[in-house]
Amino acid sequence: MEYIVVFITTPSFEEAKKIAYYLIENKTAACVNIVEKVNSTFFWQGNVENYDEALMIVKTKKNLFGKLKEEVKKLHSYSVPEIIALPIIDGSEDYLNWIDESLER
Repeated sequence: MEYIVVFITTPSFEEAKKIAYYLIENKTAACVNIVEKVNSTFFWQGNVENYDEALMIVKTKKNLFGKLKEEVKKLHSYSVPEIIALPIIDGSEDYLNWIDESLER
């Protein structure tokens, strides 16, 4: 099974917590870490923007990414939220087994 880490930025810690809880409850994520404050600089609609955001670090499986992405888009306040997935190339067997168990409950 292929495991992934998904990065999602949100405008606030509160929004990140709401999305995280939904993902866990609906079995599309095994764990979500939230970094309360990251600074993001990016190009948007013709301007360079700079905002403080919350960063979600989501552990899940690749086959759940499509569902996770759609769920996040429904809950997220941005019109174009960052939802990007990176592969987990290796990990503790116990932790990866825990991801499986958490998503199959």
